[in-house]
Amino acid sequence: MEKIPLLVIVGPTASGKTALSVECAVEFDGEIVSADSMQIYKGMSVATAKPTIEEMKGIKHHLIDFLDFNEKYSVANYVEDASKAIESIYSNGKLPVLVGGTGLYVDSLVNNIKFIEVETDYSLREELTEKLEKIGAEKMLEELTEFDSATAEKLHPNNKKRIIRAFEVYKLTGKTMSELEAESKSVPSHYNPIFIGISFRNREKLYERINKRVDVMLENGLLEEAKEYYNLSKDVTSSQAIGYKELKPYFDGEISLETAVENLKLSTRHYAKRQLTWFNKNRRIEWFYFDEYSSAEEFCQAVKDYVKKVL
Repeated sequence: MEKIPLLVIVGPTASGKTALSVECAVEFDGEIVSADSMQIYKGMSVATAKPTIEEMKGIKHHLIDFLDFNEKYSVANYVEDASKAIESIYSNGKLPVLVGGTGLYVDSLVNNIKFIEVETDYSLREELTEKLEKIGAEKMLEELTEFDSATAEKLHPNNKKRIIRAFEVYKLTGKTMSELEAESKSVPSHYNPIFIGISFRNREKLYERINKRVDVMLENGLLEEAKEYYNLSKDVTSSQAIGYKELKPYFDGEISLETAVENLKLSTRHYAKRQLTWFNKNRRIEWFYFDEYSSAEEFCQAVKDYVKKVL
């Protein structure tokens, strides 16, 4: 089977993925597929830093701004939709460019993870929960080791939900979590990916960009957008976007705006660290450090020169 070439651009929030992906799409006649778990929702443009029409430079973007805020959307849904978009782009003679900071979306798509849906049995879950509370998580993990040692080794006693789920899946399917995980990875990937990662040698430079981005978001109407979405969607995933949940205590009169903004900057910096931790596990990524270049133009050119050599 012919594998589809796929340029994958990843990195932490505020690192410059959007600008780089557009420059690469222009250079290599591509279209962009977003791998951002919050940019999928309609509206939410300020909080999720969706590219503007000007920033897109005429490049077609897929999987941005297409889902109502109260709709559920799983990783499996994303893999299905992104796969279709990539196949369509490639069949039209263009280069698919996957860009985003949601590592689970990127890995699940590129590695062709097949998600096996297991229905929830709430009476069984309640029974297992009561058992865990009675005998303790350590004892439950010991029992899990008897039939699924691979999963048990990965789980901490504090991760009670996953311990219960491991028992639940086995009782409902007759297969262990580790067996299902192996099955999910049994089909080879459809893609020949070129991974580009954006990072900073000096982490403080990234944090400065994050702080500045938050200030710009506030200037662009983040407060008004956050208030509107919080009132509409208190109990759904979209209301948990960074930029919304940190402002809730301010809307509720619990803290000052200044404190809320500082909390938002801190949350975003922590998120960037988690993203880098995730992507650093991927040995296929060719890292480019933004702060090693004298300008954004020089940085983009270095990436494009590399892609030309390996594409």
